[in-house]
Amino acid sequence: MFLGNSDVIDDLEEAGGIDDPAPVREACTVLEALNRISGKWAIGILLNLSHGPVRFTELERSVPGISRRMLTLTLRNLERDGLIRRTVYATVPPKVEYRGTEMADELYASLKGLTAWAERHRDAIARSRDSYDRDQEAAATGDL
Repeated sequence: MFLGNSDVIDDLEEAGGIDDPAPVREACTVLEALNRISGKWAIGILLNLSHGPVRFTELERSVPGISRRMLTLTLRNLERDGLIRRTVYATVPPKVEYRGTEMADELYASLKGLTAWAERHRDAIARSRDSYDRDQEAAATGDL
């Protein structure tokens, strides 16, 4: 059975393995949030839903490379997490729409902030990586 982060913390507390669980709980909460959206497809789906309701086939076309099965699984997980809402209309054939929830809208705003941060620091990150790689290569060849 899968244990969530909070279950693991509870087990550690009971075993006396954590003196102050507050920082660990906070880190686990961050990890849980990142796990919700860090999959290959979740952010692309959420971005598509940020503009309003979208039908399954529209999502399938707008998320390049995703299979029907993976789209279905990702939508179910996002719905389970409360980030999207699925509405089925009683028509023939059935019409199903997906839309982001208020929680997803808030997440979208945070993602825009993260994107802005990445754009601002893109060059500095690239320079840092180049410098690190040169230093590692020099250390490996003994050219310090």
